[in-house]
Amino acid sequence: MKQILKRNLDDYHLLLFPGGFSYGDYVRAGAIWGKEILVRLGNEIKKFIEQEKIIMGIGNGFQVLIEAGILPDFSDIPKAVLAANISAKYECRWIYLRVERNDIPFTKILKLGEILRIPIGHDEGRFLTSDENLKELIRNNCIVFRYAKPSGEIANGEYPYNPNGSIYDIAGICNKKGNIIGLMPHPERAFFGWQLPEIKEGYGDGKKIFDGIIDYLS
Repeated sequence: MKQILKRNLDDYHLLLFPGGFSYGDYVRAGAIWGKEILVRLGNEIKKFIEQEKIIMGIGNGFQVLIEAGILPDFSDIPKAVLAANISAKYECRWIYLRVERNDIPFTKILKLGEILRIPIGHDEGRFLTSDENLKELIRNNCIVFRYAKPSGEIANGEYPYNPNGSIYDIAGICNKKGNIIGLMPHPERAFFGWQLPEIKEGYGDGKKIFDGIIDYLS
């Protein structure tokens, strides 16, 4: 009989929730996965975070972190939600992101205010939270990426630059310490130049985010 090799989170330094239509991408699919994660790995994840190891949630994975209460901080009750797009349809397009924080592992090689071109693909990506929680996110410098126009100006809610109607044009947030990030756009889909709409040699902007992670873990 083949022996099964068991692992635990202590063996790792990065935990990634990739998203990608979890549970068939039904309404609030991230909520189901998020609660399951808490039941099965809640204590281990809390320890992982306290050790300042890094966690990343992309797309549906961002929804998991929100619904599990892991973002914006580890709490029993979620402080935000990723609701249905204001367009009431699945949005799949290339958008522009403005870097709002560059002192965390995921953005350490990016410039403050730098514009990245990254694709999105989701039905539930509209970031919503209370006015009080939004002020707290701003005060704690927890907003990492915001939707922008090609010129670098913030989208200010304008469609399609803000593709889902997110409050304050929020595309990605982190916790206070900056070791946990969640974002709706998919940097892994903009890693190579051949993934871009206008195919080019080399790499896309998404690679810069992963390079920051690798540099931090090296």
